[in-house]
Amino acid sequence: MKFAKYSVACAALAAATALALPVATFGRTPELQVPDFSHLRARASETIDVNVGGFLLAIARAVTKNERETDPNLRVLDDIKSVKVRSYKFDSDDGYSKADVDAVRNQLKGPEWNSMVTIHKRDAKEDVDVFICVEDNKTCGLAVIATQPREFTVVSIVGDIDIDRLADLEGQFHIPKVSEDPET
Repeated sequence: MKFAKYSVACAALAAATALALPVATFGRTPELQVPDFSHLRARASETIDVNVGGFLLAIARAVTKNERETDPNLRVLDDIKSVKVRSYKFDSDDGYSKADVDAVRNQLKGPEWNSMVTIHKRDAKEDVDVFICVEDNKTCGLAVIATQPREFTVVSIVGDIDIDRLADLEGQFHIPKVSEDPET
């Protein structure tokens, strides 16, 4: 499990680095239509369901206004429009279907989305896919799909995503630290 978290964190960091690359744009919204997945919620032993958008982000920006001037980690909020996370853990294999994964993955096949990182581990039956959406040479969306036999996670971030700001969050707010610390 520790290795799986490291893999997801590595994929996220690689995607964040890739966000700096200019890519052709196609003028579509990066907003994923994340399915309700209520059938997964009913079967899961653990569920994480995060929906933070417009109003809530405006409140977060207002509440942290003074802190954002001195804490660069909080500046990541500046240009984010929404964050959605759906994560399900199950007590047994096959708690979700390929159709559940495809309901999200099929939205990422258009020309506006670019696959940046793909990790497949046959023995662990683990897959991580990271996609970005770029418009006017700016990253405007990030999507992550991570699957294991007993876990299924989807992350969608919409907004002007600044790589340097994302990298500053590594090791904070329960975001795994991926880079090697020479003292450990």
